[in-house]
Amino acid sequence: MKDAMPTPFSQSDPLDPARAQALQATLGASADLAVGDELPPFFHQLYFWTPHPPDHLGRDGHPKTGGLIPDMGLPRRMWAGGRMLFHQPLRLGFSADRRSVCTASEEKSGRSGALGLVTLRHDIYQDATLCLTEFQDLIYREDSDPNAPAPQPAIARTDEDNLQKTAFDTTLLFRYSALTFNGHRIHYDEDYARNVEGYSGLVVHGPLLAQYLMLMAQRLLGRLKAFEFRATAPLMHWETAELCQRGHALWVRAPDGRQCMTATATPL
Repeated sequence: MKDAMPTPFSQSDPLDPARAQALQATLGASADLAVGDELPPFFHQLYFWTPHPPDHLGRDGHPKTGGLIPDMGLPRRMWAGGRMLFHQPLRLGFSADRRSVCTASEEKSGRSGALGLVTLRHDIYQDATLCLTEFQDLIYREDSDPNAPAPQPAIARTDEDNLQKTAFDTTLLFRYSALTFNGHRIHYDEDYARNVEGYSGLVVHGPLLAQYLMLMAQRLLGRLKAFEFRATAPLMHWETAELCQRGHALWVRAPDGRQCMTATATPL
């Protein structure tokens, strides 16, 4: 384990309500958020964009590694999970500051070959008050071997108290990519997803699944103090997900029963 970039990278954003309204509409809700309203959990993903010119992007559409995220020479990226601590509400229409740092990076060997494990920490402040701490766990991998046997995903539990079915299509994935300024081609370029990264279709964003789970948790449990999620298998755009909840546990189940994500919500 080694430190990658101990000096934080800072950004400011006015938290424009129009962007939050656009996500509400994208998720099928009424676009009614306004200046002064609390930002719903995980909606901060819409802000603090870091645009890069085309020649600073990798083949997958993400910014090239190096700088905040160390370059380990591994081409495939996956957002493996995250943890959030909600200290104070963020308010729409007022400037916020985000300080980002790569807390650690590690190179190791897994069943599928070389892996790079990276953890980012983001602290978001408003009026000099810490409102949100987020940890992002990223995995970088080698190109897939088309002749290697496919990994066997875990089977999701079936003891939920609440279940919400959610369908995805290419328009939803495109709009979420646009709103989060996520250029990862596995979410909108099906030829690339299939022929280069070896998926069976477009991949539903892990953070989009986490977003649905967070909103579900808040609706059922009340305002959140913390939330943690872990992606365990990809969900394809043509699959209908089952969002499940029992107590503080939440998970995403695919139509064939495989577990795509697990999460734990901690209410206030």
